[in-house]
Amino acid sequence: MAVLEKIRVKFGLVISIIIALALLSFIIDPSTLESALNSMSSKYDVGQIAGKNISYTDFQADVDRYTTINELLGAGRDEETQKQIRSAAWQELLDKYMFVKNAKNAGITVGEDEMVSLMSGEYVSPALAQNPVFMDESGNFSADRLKAFIENVDADGSGQLRTYWDYIQNTVHNQQYYAKYGALFNASGMDNALQLAQAVAEGNTTADVDYCVAFYPVVPDSTVTVSSDEIRAYYKAHKDFFKQNATREIEYVIYEVVPSSDDIAAASAAMNEAYDEFATTDNMRSFLSKNSDRALDTYWYKAGELATVNRELDEQIFSGNKLTQIVTSGNTFLAAREMDSKMLPDSAFVKHILLQGENAGQLADSLLTVLKKGGNLANLAASYSADQGSAADGELGSIGWMTQTYMIPGFEGVFEAAVNQPYILDTQYGKHIVVVSQKTKPVAKKQVAVLEKSALASKDTFNSFYAQANTFATLAGGTYDGYKKALDSTKVYSHPATISEATANYGAIDNAKEVTRWAFDNKVGKASNIITVDNNYFFVVAVKDATKEGYTPVEKVAPQIQDKLYSDKIQAVKTKEVAEKIAGATTMEEVAERLGVQVEHRDALSLGSTGVEPALIGAVAAAKDGEIFGPVPGIMGSYVVRVSNRETGSFYTEDDAKALSTQKAQYLSQLILSVMQEYDNVKDNRERFF
Repeated sequence: MAVLEKIRVKFGLVISIIIALALLSFIIDPSTLESALNSMSSKYDVGQIAGKNISYTDFQADVDRYTTINELLGAGRDEETQKQIRSAAWQELLDKYMFVKNAKNAGITVGEDEMVSLMSGEYVSPALAQNPVFMDESGNFSADRLKAFIENVDADGSGQLRTYWDYIQNTVHNQQYYAKYGALFNASGMDNALQLAQAVAEGNTTADVDYCVAFYPVVPDSTVTVSSDEIRAYYKAHKDFFKQNATREIEYVIYEVVPSSDDIAAASAAMNEAYDEFATTDNMRSFLSKNSDRALDTYWYKAGELATVNRELDEQIFSGNKLTQIVTSGNTFLAAREMDSKMLPDSAFVKHILLQGENAGQLADSLLTVLKKGGNLANLAASYSADQGSAADGELGSIGWMTQTYMIPGFEGVFEAAVNQPYILDTQYGKHIVVVSQKTKPVAKKQVAVLEKSALASKDTFNSFYAQANTFATLAGGTYDGYKKALDSTKVYSHPATISEATANYGAIDNAKEVTRWAFDNKVGKASNIITVDNNYFFVVAVKDATKEGYTPVEKVAPQIQDKLYSDKIQAVKTKEVAEKIAGATTMEEVAERLGVQVEHRDALSLGSTGVEPALIGAVAAAKDGEIFGPVPGIMGSYVVRVSNRETGSFYTEDDAKALSTQKAQYLSQLILSVMQEYDNVKDNRERFF
């Protein structure tokens, strides 16, 4: 112990902890120690797959790699794209540590020769064949383009092509495992000949049925009881039914920063000051960029459409006013000015030939001459157009109906083009020969400039709301009890909520993940300081209760289990009572009289029917013709049946049975990954970080 004390003094607390853990390992089972250490680190892991911890650092490296691939393909960095990238990175990890491993355990392999064939053989992988990078001008897979890409991989000093090529190979590899596993699964899920024959027989069998239903009592029966021992036994036998995710029960107050009356007055004054120049300026685009919250819009509005901006503006402009008065919508001030008016169609049917390359201009002139002399655009498009995908009406070269909201950039002039008069058009895609073959009836439309100014909270206003939030947080003092007292003092409304680690929105407030992180990082009974969201909302949050990930305690689910067990017992008890009451009855009328119910009737009830109480179908299938059968316990009551006129038709065929079997197999195949994740104890904690 003296040596241990010297080490503590010399190396400090950190080494002491390490030694303590080492000493503990002599008296604690190693697996228990490992579990404890894993628990300590799991908070900082993005997840766990088949026992493999996925650290945030490793996962982020994969996300960065996918981001590089996406940017190489021209994708942006918006939040939706980032979500898709994170999902793709996580899926790759599932494939690597879970799916491929399980596929191999099922006896599936993807060999080197097979990979070579998938990459360059007669039947290339869809990951290559459907990739635009490897398509020719006609949209078909090109082995030459693939070869050229591979030759450029090592020559690329940035390493981006190598990253993308590795991704492609990995995708081909994993897709083949999925294809093989799916084929194996679907084949194993098909019904055999006996099962198909039974399905055909059931699907073609109908019967006329008389039946009585003795409904279970609505009022609880005090003679039927459920003990606590029975509840615990059911809980133990069905524990997996009661898995739960971690949640927090919180309360929170929000102080939203909104413009003050002074701020609104300032915006109104600024609007009035700009209004006169708005009415007369010759350079509207420049004026709006400097003075308006809304840029110049080149859209051609017809009556009613400007209401999407403001209904009053629409009414004034389409009542003949060139300039509207200033109107108010909430804290926003608006005015509109007519810039131009025309009779224009809503849509135009457009055909084109796209030409690219050095000789595009010369070729366009030649083809235009051919078209004006009666040449067929579809035939010319098939021979010369770089766009081989447009065939809206079944003819190559037809783009289809264009509207202002469905428009290729540069084609805006088609609404004013003469019908069936070809002309040449230049766009960012190349040189086009354009023909407008049809247009809808022209209607009156206007181009409208909108001057818009919204009142914004000033610095003083911002500070005022912050001060209110700070007062509340100070009164709360960091505790839930203090939070409740602060509510009493300030009379602010408190929002209750039960949240998971995935919660990012609070009502209409987005991007509030910081609130969720705080709630999960703090214990029950704690209250927060100010949490600022989007620099416009001040939250103060208190944790009222917490639920850990794992199994819901038996105490919390006891009422649910009690209802289930009571239902099972009442079903058995009442079915037994029905059996005793109808003993010896020879007709359904006698059964109905003893039970105090009516005899119901169904003609030609099919044994393959859906949407019918399963107990009734089962009773009909099991009953002998002409004999009283039952009682059979159902969901709502016990059934007694008598079957007559059982017939077998031929409307349900073996093909129908096979189709249904295939549908079931396909449905079950969609559950493969979720079942594997449960089997391999996959923990997805991405919600903690993103």
